Amino acid sequence: MSAFAAFGQNDKPTLYRQPSISRTEIVFSYGGDLWIVPRSGGDARRLTTGIGVETDPYFSPDGTMVAFTADYDGNTDVYVVPSTGGIPKRLTYHPSVDEVSGWTPDGKSIIFSSSRNSSSNYTRLFTIPVTGGGLPTQIALPMAERGWMSPDGGYIAYEPLSQWQGDWKHYKGGQTQPIWIAKLSDSSI
Repeated sequence: MSAFAAFGQNDKPTLYRQPSISRTEIVFSYGGDLWIVPRSGGDARRLTTGIGVETDPYFSPDGTMVAFTADYDGNTDVYVVPSTGGIPKRLTYHPSVDEVSGWTPDGKSIIFSSSRNSSSNYTRLFTIPVTGGGLPTQIALPMAERGWMSPDGGYIAYEPLSQWQGDWKHYKGGQTQPIWIAKLSDSSI
């Protein structure tokens, strides 16, 4: 029975979160796991079933892989899994929290944020090869919470600051962050 069929028979609201859309499919987070469904509709199937919480799914540019953030072993790291399913592959091993932000346009690396190189706990953006092996490469920005590269890879749109409390209840204002655009060749804003 699919997530949609199982919960479609219930009048209680459900919370499907963090959708990512490829040419043919949608992946989303629900109940601590990742689910995938055809864009044309139909039954969703569970993509991940690990013990832990999986969030932040992002399709690779060609739609064959899904990068995501997971806490399987007591630490939050970057993982990747084929969009057809399979065993997730862990790509980061640092004790800092590593959270997926997207992919490089060529699909060879995953973009993620981490405070691993910060003495003041600011997050920065890094890339790591999807093949694993090798160390992450820091993107030359002083601080960034999330970022998305332009299709040509020459620019990055990013949020330089994080929300200090994303679930601040009963506040009438907002924590909408500015989005800056940096030229990657010289880090000019």
